[in-house]
Amino acid sequence: MERSVSDNQPSVYGNLITVLSIDGGGIRGIIPGVILNRLEYELQILDGNDVRLADYFDVITGTSTGGLITAMLAGPNEHGRPLFAAKDIVPFCLKNGPQIFPQPSGILAWASKIPKALAGPRYDDKYLFKLVRDLLGNTKLHQTLTKLVAIPTFDIKKLQPTIFSGYQIPINPAIDALLSDVCIATSATPTYFPPYYFENKEKEFNLIDGGIAANNPTLVAIREVTKQIMKDNPEFSRIDPMDYSYTRFHVISLGAGSNRREKKYDAKTASKWGVISWLFEDNNSPIFDFFGEASKDMVDYHNSVVFKALHSQENYLPIDIRRYLTGEMASIDVSTKVNMEKLVEIEVKLLDKTVSRIGLDTGHYEPVEGGGTNAEALKRFAKLLSDEKKLRGSNSPTSQDKSS
Repeated sequence: MERSVSDNQPSVYGNLITVLSIDGGGIRGIIPGVILNRLEYELQILDGNDVRLADYFDVITGTSTGGLITAMLAGPNEHGRPLFAAKDIVPFCLKNGPQIFPQPSGILAWASKIPKALAGPRYDDKYLFKLVRDLLGNTKLHQTLTKLVAIPTFDIKKLQPTIFSGYQIPINPAIDALLSDVCIATSATPTYFPPYYFENKEKEFNLIDGGIAANNPTLVAIREVTKQIMKDNPEFSRIDPMDYSYTRFHVISLGAGSNRREKKYDAKTASKWGVISWLFEDNNSPIFDFFGEASKDMVDYHNSVVFKALHSQENYLPIDIRRYLTGEMASIDVSTKVNMEKLVEIEVKLLDKTVSRIGLDTGHYEPVEGGGTNAEALKRFAKLLSDEKKLRGSNSPTSQDKSS
């Protein structure tokens, strides 16, 4: 029998605010898929095979490919349950990656070397458009099963981020767009896919990749919840705005690796670059590499500093594979079978690596003393999520009415 999502109670009945954050990364979306599968597996050991990640998180936020994964985890199927189990994410990527990012051959391979600043976007979005439309149908943002879904994009006409957040709908009804439109927009990476235009409730949106605004969307989620606490949202009414802090947040932040190359750029080389080279150098787009990496690192660094300052660093679990990616594995669009299988393999191995956090003095990822492996950390986090869900269930009026 299908579980009802109605027992996913607000955080007001528990002790925590639970957040799942998923970075963007193109075909490297395979990477967080492996971690999500392990986390859901641990939850199923505790609570049964029919539970899903959407049953445990107050907020799921994702950028670019992470936004699509967010919709897959939180969008409803015909039975009112999540569209995808976490175990289905990697097979979905393996099946559809080669069609989303078709690999050129012959004369097309030669043509792919032409600077994309001159030739237009590297890929069209026809396959992605149909795939997402068929997957999500007419589902709108407000219909997601998680209490809050937050997906960032960037509006190139307004020159500002547009965050598709369920909490924004009451004050901006146009945000309640088709979930498919939101996913296509947040995936519209400059030079790879064209910008995406759509209208909703007489408002227009001219959007590109959410990574321009928040490649690591963790702070997007924290911001949305914080605003609701300040507005006395009854879902958080027991939380003192001066005390909610990061001590109440429990965050899993999943990176999708990095396109940092073994051969780094340097000032001497870059000093000779013009506009074309900044946009296209050695089949990469350096300026977007820089923006993306800086955005992810600054968010991770901020979270590490604040969580540690408040003695709640155990509440923040970042898992990122970027230190181990080399060659084609670091690309966002190499969708060959060999490369995708390597991504799965290296991420499985990451589960046995020691938990790491960004060093506050070095800026590099460093092993956490006594932190155990990533697999052990996910198991601990699963137990925490399970206990929190049970606590909320026992404290909720619905549960108390049934027992009386």
